[in-house]
Amino acid sequence: MIYTLVIILTIISAVLLIGVVLIQKSKGGGLGSTFASSNSILGVKRTNDVIEKITWWLAGIICLLSILSVFVAPALTSSTGIRTHVEAPAAPAIDVQQPAAELPAAEAPAAE
Repeated sequence: MIYTLVIILTIISAVLLIGVVLIQKSKGGGLGSTFASSNSILGVKRTNDVIEKITWWLAGIICLLSILSVFVAPALTSSTGIRTHVEAPAAPAIDVQQPAAELPAAEAPAAE
């Protein structure tokens, strides 16, 4: 239950981070350059600061949730259907002391 909640919060944070990064402009203009004519509500500098802070907070939240998910993840045991020990099939035994002439010969492909 807790693991599912952590994963859902991580996905929501990642989607929000993608949105915030797409709002930004690569040269620092970002959302503030769109509202350059209306500096009375949010100035260019303030808008860029807010978006940058949101970006850093979301990145930090994703990191913390990723670390938390390791600690709350369910343990992989045999009760969940996952085998912890897999046995390999036994290979046929070959007698090393046997001369090479007595070993069974591999069949050659038929010539057409």
